[in-house]
Amino acid sequence: MITPLPPYPAALLKLHDSTKLIAIADLHIGWEMSLSNEGIHVPSQTPKLLKKLLDLVSEYSPDEILVLGDVKHTVATAEKMEWRDVPDFFSVLNEHVKQVSIIPGNHDGNLEPLLPEGVRILPSTGKAYANVGFFHGHQWPTPVLLKCETLVMAHVHPVVVFRDPAGFRVQRQVWVKAKCDGNKLSESLLRKQRIKTGNNPSSTFQEHYGTRPQVRQLFIMPSFNDYLGGKPLNEKRAMKTEAMTGPVLRSGAVNMNSAEVYMLDGTPLGTIEQLRALS
Repeated sequence: MITPLPPYPAALLKLHDSTKLIAIADLHIGWEMSLSNEGIHVPSQTPKLLKKLLDLVSEYSPDEILVLGDVKHTVATAEKMEWRDVPDFFSVLNEHVKQVSIIPGNHDGNLEPLLPEGVRILPSTGKAYANVGFFHGHQWPTPVLLKCETLVMAHVHPVVVFRDPAGFRVQRQVWVKAKCDGNKLSESLLRKQRIKTGNNPSSTFQEHYGTRPQVRQLFIMPSFNDYLGGKPLNEKRAMKTEAMTGPVLRSGAVNMNSAEVYMLDGTPLGTIEQLRALS
């Protein structure tokens, strides 16, 4: 079972062979350059990111660190800061963990030349570990992941936003736990592949991919980089289907209205529908 690790924006998965895996997402190393282009000069915050991750490694002693995409901030290329900070970050991390793996996200074009030897790049369509499927979220996951009961994605940078009576705006990173209809998700994926679903999409899916869809729930991870902005899930416009981030959320298979929201320290905030009523 996937377990969040308060107060870190990270999750722990213990495998049957006693292997421990920690998943994080959305590092966006080099985000400071986007501010620099606007005339706002911020020193590199990558050492702080690395320290937070090493504190996590020291506390839980994982065998593997899995990064769910968006290692760097630029999309197709790499800025000078990224050429320096990305190799340094992962070289140090390699010294503390047996295996570092990355599922590339939409910001990870030309990432491989920046990575030191030993860092494993997984398919961008995701990977299953035991009964949990991990993917970034900007594209459809591989059909193999639908055999898992739990899916974990990133990409959204989920936050909630509140305004107090004085008009001040408060934003907090959150975890999201939502119910996911595996049959409906498999039907959407089949249509994406231009496969006729027939009267029984689940059987059609099994015929093509050798397994029936087992997905029951979806976790959306907060970004590990807490300097980033996010999508305020409790704002009404954010919950419209066309505004959803990523094909899985736009498929209609994920019940976002009833999704449970938790702060990084584990405090439950209720459902997105309840929070939207308070926004």
